Amino acid sequence: MDITTWMSNYTGQSDFTLVGLFSQSKHPALLAMVTFVVFLMALSGNALLILLIHFDTRLHTPMYFFIRQLSLMDIIYISVTVPKMLIDQVLGSHKISAAACGIQMFLYLTLVGSEYFLLAAMSYDRYVAICHPLRYPVLMNHRVCLLLMSVCWFLGSLDGFMLTPVTMTFPFCGSHEIHHFFCEVPAVTKLSCSDTQLYETLMYLCCVLMLLIPVTVISSSYSSILLTVHRMNSAEGRKKALVTCSSHMTVVILFYGAAVYTYMLPASFHTPAKDMVVSVFYTILTPLLNPLIYSLRNKNVTEALKKLLGVELLFKKQ
Repeated sequence: MDITTWMSNYTGQSDFTLVGLFSQSKHPALLAMVTFVVFLMALSGNALLILLIHFDTRLHTPMYFFIRQLSLMDIIYISVTVPKMLIDQVLGSHKISAAACGIQMFLYLTLVGSEYFLLAAMSYDRYVAICHPLRYPVLMNHRVCLLLMSVCWFLGSLDGFMLTPVTMTFPFCGSHEIHHFFCEVPAVTKLSCSDTQLYETLMYLCCVLMLLIPVTVISSSYSSILLTVHRMNSAEGRKKALVTCSSHMTVVILFYGAAVYTYMLPASFHTPAKDMVVSVFYTILTPLLNPLIYSLRNKNVTEALKKLLGVELLFKKQ
């Protein structure tokens, strides 16, 4: 079934109700305000990083090309879930149509899947830069970067196209309350009144594959990097390599750790409250932290920021 047919079949489907994050709080208005501030900070931080990389020629390298793509994904990613959640809180309506739920699920899966593979591409870039510096301009030219980026988006969209139609074609003959703040696959699947055990097994295998391939690339890349760094004679070169790689590894651990909990741990580990907390971590906090991780620990980015703000001379005087 293609996506158009699926959408046409579900125009008459009953609406779902997103129980949401704020219903679990004793102070929903305060939590909504904090979420709104974090949302604005994530948007502005990632947008600023994109602008810095675009306008500063010193940042026109493969590493920053991938960081810019990561920021773009984070902007779309957080915009898929948070605005709907905040609007629902303001209006007091938590309904979402089946079509809107499916679109949200598809975009979320596509972006998450793409980011899995993007982080692997970024680790490969660091591997080539540190282990094969003389061949770096050839191995990571602009055409290769575009190809890697296209593959990341393609594989991510496959995840969305595979899981979304199947999830949304299950019969939902019981409660339509989704115990989540967005249409996440496991939360929606729980509402089905049919046997979903086979699908959940296949989804588990799909997620293992989606994680295993990038994790293999990342592990191999950083194992080689650590060996190369260990052999370096220059203490400054060793420090620079470790700082660059540690920023990336921080992002990898944050993102993959949450994904493993959500999609790979048995159902006995999950409760609606825990699932929402973990989802907040990687749908809201991770897009906020990524630009901070890549800017605060990166000399080139901080210098580009000073230049953009026109305060370079002031910093030099101090």
